[in-house]
Amino acid sequence: MLKTRILTALVLLAILLPVLFQSSPWPFAWVSVLMIGAAGWEWSRLNGLPGSGAVAAGVALALACVWTLVLGGLHAPPAWIWLLATGVWVLGGAYALRAGPTGWPQLSRGARLALGAVLLWGAWLAIVQAKVIGINFILSVFCLVWMADVAAYFCGRAFGKRKLAPAISPGKSWEGVWGGIAGVILLGFVWVHVIDVQLAVDSPSLYTLLVQRHGWVSLLALMFLGAMSVVGDLFESLVKRAAGAKDSSNLLPGHGGVLDRIDALLPVFPLALALISH
Repeated sequence: MLKTRILTALVLLAILLPVLFQSSPWPFAWVSVLMIGAAGWEWSRLNGLPGSGAVAAGVALALACVWTLVLGGLHAPPAWIWLLATGVWVLGGAYALRAGPTGWPQLSRGARLALGAVLLWGAWLAIVQAKVIGINFILSVFCLVWMADVAAYFCGRAFGKRKLAPAISPGKSWEGVWGGIAGVILLGFVWVHVIDVQLAVDSPSLYTLLVQRHGWVSLLALMFLGAMSVVGDLFESLVKRAAGAKDSSNLLPGHGGVLDRIDALLPVFPLALALISH
């Protein structure tokens, strides 16, 4: 299993790193279309659309992304899109997590499929726009999510006592969440005072932009983004539990599916852009 995980990770890095570090955002945009289409296929399968129907849904989502690029290119969309995404994730996420795995299937299949398509499209658009802003910026958002996950894991293992959502993800604890948020704050401090100052970066990071726009309130913004990465993770776990699935698919041997790798990113990217747009 470990060998399989490592090989899959190496293949993914060989594909993603060259396009991520390209000065032009277009190669990254096209590769991300393929990944979000795969995520759309997984989402459809998890929500009761079998076989060719799920494939068609994934292709339709990818084509919607392509059409977005054809119509608007890489120009920044209106800021209200990010505000709308924030509202959907905060209110909808709270509702879904409160309803739990038993409440999720009570929504009609059409509503679940449409919601997933909108959330995936919005996250894809935000990720592409983050690459347009700059390599340093998109890396700072990726690292925020990774830091929240890694710090939460170790703090949860060391100090976790109070379960966060036992019906959805029994391994998560409140202590892990607060440890993850503390890790995000530490990362932001290092990025603002070391990376953005001492390295030849191509763009300001998310953390520097938050400080420039919001001052000390940026601390609350980082706590919010760290918490929302947990919401994204829990939301996908809820959907999988409702479907009786361990992984979103077997597309990435040793890692599960695309959704399993990007779940925490889905709310964070559009919310990050909302925070720096106002």
